[in-house]
Amino acid sequence: MIPFHKPYHAPSSQDYLNQVIESGHHGGDGPFGRRCEQYLQDLIGCHRALLTTSCSVALDMCAMLIDAKPGDEVLVPSFTFVTTANAFYNRGAKPVFVDCLPGTLNMDPDHAEALVNSNTVAIVPMHYGGVACDMNAIMKLANKEGLLVIEDAAQAIDGYYDGQPLGSLGHLSTLSFHETKNITCGEGGALLINDQQFKERAEIIREKGTNRRRFFEGLVDKYSWLDIGSSYVQSDLLSSYLLGQLEAHKIIKQKRRDIWNEYYQRLKPLENAGHLCLPQIGKDCDPSWHLFFVLTEDNHTRKRLLTFLKDRGVMAQFHYLPLHLSDVGVRLGSKPGDCPNSERFSETLVRLPFYTDMPHEEVELVCRHLGAFYGH
Repeated sequence: MIPFHKPYHAPSSQDYLNQVIESGHHGGDGPFGRRCEQYLQDLIGCHRALLTTSCSVALDMCAMLIDAKPGDEVLVPSFTFVTTANAFYNRGAKPVFVDCLPGTLNMDPDHAEALVNSNTVAIVPMHYGGVACDMNAIMKLANKEGLLVIEDAAQAIDGYYDGQPLGSLGHLSTLSFHETKNITCGEGGALLINDQQFKERAEIIREKGTNRRRFFEGLVDKYSWLDIGSSYVQSDLLSSYLLGQLEAHKIIKQKRRDIWNEYYQRLKPLENAGHLCLPQIGKDCDPSWHLFFVLTEDNHTRKRLLTFLKDRGVMAQFHYLPLHLSDVGVRLGSKPGDCPNSERFSETLVRLPFYTDMPHEEVELVCRHLGAFYGH
């Protein structure tokens, strides 16, 4: 059996975890949490990094920080995970669904521009597979219309756009350290603050609506309830494991780049023969190499291919269902045809097995099975 995913284990993570266990400090904002936040600030160049219990929570915090409320509209991709939209929907704002581009499957800036109106307050591009959205176009649109930009960089840590780290371009950004991501601690995330106006309030929201962090830093003599918020701080047990992964980020990225390139080179003849389409990477992009997908001719072929691979011990998967066609999306007024690319790719995309320590022999075998399916 070739698994779809296996989390990478950095050798130093076990030692760091043991140190936390022995220290007796297992809660949040401990020494390892602070080291992780500093590491992220240095790696990404953000003004402030705050570890959270998940990327979903970090997005929830973004919605709170921009004061998303009923009557507001937020532009989000239709082709993304539900929490990209749900964070703002939870606050009463209306997600407005933007179609994706062929090749990268990222947000279409032209479609986004067509959807802007007087109620629009923010744009939330998601870097699919760690390949950057067209951030020049998105930031230009945001600046023209006076909108905030929140990067959903859940899949994109250590990815770059035009030489700039993904997560450093929006006013706010979020990362995921879920088990399925390149860098993981099982469950975890981070809020990245690039616009300094959000820093102090973000710390308050993350600490149950109090200025508790400032109290422990000796900046106030007591702490009290100041704002909305909840308990979003990541345990130092998880942070210790995460630090080992962060320190191995160059190794992780190189391994994943090699696997991605091997898939691409081996499957290119199938694309040249017209059997499937491979992902594209823009010339200004240095991705995080999070995943590898192929696009089949139609949904019937996709179903046959997934069954064919499963029967041969290869665990491949499809990906997102379009959010605009979900029950919530339809209740918000969306209908079939609003995001045609998202609909088509949702029906035809196959994600292939992909993990950091995936052996060359497994990549070769997956590609051989794909070739056999198409008679090559």
